[in-house]
Parts: sequence; C-alpha cells; structure tokens
Amino acid sequence: MQQLANHLLFSEEVRTALQEQRPVVALESTVIAHGLPYPSNIEVAQAMEDTIRAEGATPATIGIFDGRIRIGLSEDEVARLGTEKQVQKVSRRDLALTLATKQLGATTVAGTMLCASLAGIRFFATGGIGGVHRGAEVSMDISADLTELSRTPVLVTCAGAKSILDLDLTLEYLETQGVPVIGWQTDELPAFYVRSSGRHLPHRADDIDSIVTTARLQWELGLHGLIVACPIPEAYAMNAAPLEAATDEALQLAR
Repeated sequence: MQQLANHLLFSEEVRTALQEQRPVVALESTVIAHGLPYPSNIEVAQAMEDTIRAEGATPATIGIFDGRIRIGLSEDEVARLGTEKQVQKVSRRDLALTLATKQLGATTVAGTMLCASLAGIRFFATGGIGGVHRGAEVSMDISADLTELSRTPVLVTCAGAKSILDLDLTLEYLETQGVPVIGWQTDELPAFYVRSSGRHLPHRADDIDSIVTTARLQWELGLHGLIVACPIPEAYAMNAAPLEAATDEALQLAR
C-alpha cells in the first residue's frame, strides 16, 4: 500500500473528504486536454466541479503530473492541461509509461476509472463512454472503456455511449463482459447528444436508493464496474435523424 501511496497525490479538498467519508466524484481530464477548444475546456471543467459541489459532493478531477497521479486538480493544473500542446492521453495501457517518463497526461474514461479505484473513489461522472466502433468486425476497434468496466469497481454515470459508435455491438460487448447498464428513468440507452438510441435496456432505476443497493451488492459480491445511463436534458438534446445522417455521410467520406 505504501508503494501505491507514493504514486498518488491528493488535493487537500479530496483528501479531507475521503478521510471524513464524504461523497467524492471522479472526473476525467481528456475533455480538458483533447475534447474541447480553449477556453471552453477550462470553463466546462470548472462548471463540472461547481455542479458536483452544489450537490454536496467533492469533485476529484484526475490527471498525471510530474510522475504522479493527481487526484483533484488546482486551477493552475487544469489550465496547464487545457493549454499545453503535448498532453498524453492516458488509459490503462499508458499509465505506468506516462508516470515513468514524467509526461503530462490526461486520463480517459478507462484511465480515470482505474486511477479513481486506486484512490478509493467509487463514483465517476462523464459525458459518454467509448464503445465498439462501426466496422469493428474488421478493425477490432473496441474502446478500452468497456474492458475497464469489467475490471474496476467504479460506478460510471454518463449519457450512454457516443452515437457514432455501433450501439448494438457496444451493448452486446458490455453483456459479454458482465457490465450492468442501468437506465436512469429510461428504458432505452441514451446516445450522448441524443436522449434515446432506440436500444432497449434490461434494467431501469427510478430512484437513487435502488442504484445504491445495486452498487453495494455488486461490490460485496466481488463484481466490478456498472453504468448508470442518464439521458441528456431535453433542452440540450439533438434530434437523432440528422445526426445519424451526418455520421453516415462522414463515414462514407472517410472510406
């Protein structure tokens, strides 16, 4: 345990919350380094943290700095991730290498899950997970997010999987990996910007207590990650048809 502690550096806010057994929610950092342009990336990072604090929990944005895993970032660290050009995208595969070379790193969904678990954090919020890409039967392009969910005991709250993916195969792969997908007040998988993908989910929750009970049992049984799929609010949702048409057109051009 001491060896692990040498690789983790907690912000005072997160350390205190964990010591006092108060709720902590992990956040990824690839959205800051790679997902959005400056300064929107910094503004979104701050807004996510503010939203978590407003709900009575402590945010723990995770990143890799100077050979250590930072659990909870300062404003300066967020700004560094959001402005520097050479930022590694860190998943499970890349974690030890990024630490060893002391490169600046932003954690993916999979990387954030792993680091959160190492830090004793069980809850993680993100926009959307990766999944099985269209044409994966040829390319074998399957996101490490899915395998991480089968290995790591963290509950991931998200707006489902990104609509550019093969959502049917993504659900099949999650089933194969033994990862529960629970629709929050919905019977269908959300697709990131789209509230419903038309793909039925076998599990639904309409109250927080049922999710808490499920997560506790999942971990007491020695099982691993689970997904709570929460649709994007209607005010911000996109219509599925034009988005799918644009995706199909882009795929045709890419070929």
